[in-house]
Amino acid sequence: MKLELRGITKRFGALVANDHISVVVEPGEIHCLLGENGAGKSTLMNVLYGLYQADEGEILLDDKVQKFSGPGDAMAAGIGMVHQHFMLIPVFTVAENVMLGHEPTTFGDRLNVAKAREQVREISQRFGFDLDPDALVGDLPVGVQQRVEIIKALSRDAKVLVFDEPTAVLTPQETDELMLIMKQLKETGTSIVFITHKLREVREVADKITVIRLGKVVGEASPTASNEELASMMVGRAIELTIEKGKAKLGQPALVVDKLSVIDPIGQLVVNNISFDIKEGEIVAVAGVQGNGQTELVEAIMGLQSKVTGGITLNGRSLVGRSVREVLDAGVGFVPEDRNEDGLVSEFTIAENLMLDRSNGEPFVKHGTLQLATLAEFAEEKLTEFDIRAQGIGTHAGNLSGGNQQKVVLARELSRELKLLVAAQPTRGLDVGSVEFVHTRIVEARDSGVPVLVVSTELDEVVALADRIAVMYRGGIVGIVPGDTPRDVLGLMMAGEAPSGGKAA
Repeated sequence: MKLELRGITKRFGALVANDHISVVVEPGEIHCLLGENGAGKSTLMNVLYGLYQADEGEILLDDKVQKFSGPGDAMAAGIGMVHQHFMLIPVFTVAENVMLGHEPTTFGDRLNVAKAREQVREISQRFGFDLDPDALVGDLPVGVQQRVEIIKALSRDAKVLVFDEPTAVLTPQETDELMLIMKQLKETGTSIVFITHKLREVREVADKITVIRLGKVVGEASPTASNEELASMMVGRAIELTIEKGKAKLGQPALVVDKLSVIDPIGQLVVNNISFDIKEGEIVAVAGVQGNGQTELVEAIMGLQSKVTGGITLNGRSLVGRSVREVLDAGVGFVPEDRNEDGLVSEFTIAENLMLDRSNGEPFVKHGTLQLATLAEFAEEKLTEFDIRAQGIGTHAGNLSGGNQQKVVLARELSRELKLLVAAQPTRGLDVGSVEFVHTRIVEARDSGVPVLVVSTELDEVVALADRIAVMYRGGIVGIVPGDTPRDVLGLMMAGEAPSGGKAA
């Protein structure tokens, strides 16, 4: 089925999220929409799926104009969507999830679960999915859950499949398997729209690439285009994708985590007896699929978890049982994974956010009085040094782009004397230009002798920054390996397989 989006415009008040976007997807084609978070890709797909109504423009299927008042209309017309966050019920079986919302019935309006099971088996066999219709979805690995989503769409005769950031929760091996599935679907004539910001995946699977920036189509590219060419189209300027990083000049072990375990508020063991250290002048990156204990590890270091056993010491001083204020005062800089929730106060100005963790003493407060002139001078200096794009230091943090918000957090944390930098998902939601800036500053901190802990689900980021990599799986550390360990080895470790020879670094 041919899909055409013609002049789609979608406004939210004064914000134009989609500005006269036109895209044509031919039958049996994998068409990639490439752009950074906030570029307007997901808004466009929500218009296609009937979740939003376009202010201007048309949707055509096989040259016939369509009107979708909701997702039901889109599905009936042959459009299926595989969401980044799966729309599945964990306590239902595969067959029950597939039939949900389109329940087949027998005479007397009884649910025909047997028919749903047969659909699952038939589609599974066609694509080699090897799925048990009676398996509980909550017991399946994430990559297999995604196959359930695909079967769900295909069981409703989807001729156009939209994959919205489909690899965000997958290991590298699961990502490779998804690429093969997409190619198989293409061979059967299915049209595929693939939304992503990951350049390697685009070049691997796309037949055509449309690049969207700030709500507009800025050009089309071939899969043979280089990463640098694609990145520059995405952000509008030349980008250096490889961070120059010299050999680490290692000092003494600074952060030492010894047999650390964390029990969450509902009594689950989320970090299980892990040990590692970070030396002065070293970046240790924690890799793994989201939800394997990385967040709780960081929270334990920062004093945000109450049920902690084992040891966390920084330069010989214990951090266990300390408050967040005491941890920060011990010289720990913290870039949280959710900058809006934990890193900034959106109603405060840039200047006010830059003094958040130093508001209890000099140089910004003397004898209980805020030193406005000192703060203004400091904020103006950081605005320039960190290239924070804003009208001035009085701009509210909530009015900044994601990249500029992250620069404010980095400016605050890197502008004091640090004994340790903890950066959790430091580039989540940032364009490649902002990623380049953040990576450079993290490496500069390491080169100045600061030990750095980076936690990231982006494998490219882990490989770019790390001197050593600790891979977490189900709360434990599978292994600690050198920073130049091959991606396929890291991918197996992220699925729980220990590296050959145990801990290699």
